[in-house]
Amino acid sequence: MTRGRFITFEGIEGAGKSTVAAVLRERLEQRGVAVCLTREPGGTPLAERIRALVLQHGDEPLSPEAETLLMFAARRIHVDNLIRPALARGEWVLCDRYTDATRAYQGGGRGVSAALIEALANAVHADVQPDLTLLLDLPVPVGMARAAARRGVKDRFESESIGFFERVRARYLELANAERRIVLVDASQPLAAVVAASVAAVEALTRP
Repeated sequence: MTRGRFITFEGIEGAGKSTVAAVLRERLEQRGVAVCLTREPGGTPLAERIRALVLQHGDEPLSPEAETLLMFAARRIHVDNLIRPALARGEWVLCDRYTDATRAYQGGGRGVSAALIEALANAVHADVQPDLTLLLDLPVPVGMARAAARRGVKDRFESESIGFFERVRARYLELANAERRIVLVDASQPLAAVVAASVAAVEALTRP
């Protein structure tokens, strides 16, 4: 059986990752492609429990390094129990965030060592890398305004400063310049244009 494709969606809050992923899932299923739509941190019941630990405002401080380790613990569970099996069955996995988010949020935003992040990534999922990453990029104030319009109580990340998200975005753009698998999509456009650009990138992935 042919291995499925692994597509990840990245970007700051308000970029529209979940919306675009859902539309692409529908488009692929209309073509007869089996699709698994998932997210990080989370994706499985146990990984979702770790997600709650990371996102909630707790009584104890959570260091950037501890946060990073929790992200990779959730990721290993997700890869072992959902992503790798789905790919082996020939399904296309569409994932809202993956290790590029750790590089951007914990690395760029919080200043965690890139060497530590890459060592953990290699240990946790050296054999499971995205075939394509869609980076939905937009200015931080625009993303924050969109996120504020739809959210209830802010989680730990949504409570961060504009400066934090500027560092996250800058790291994402560095990754896009360095990695050919990352396609930069202007997420400040109307949704239809963002979807069209995303669909074009996915179709390019399937060409011989």
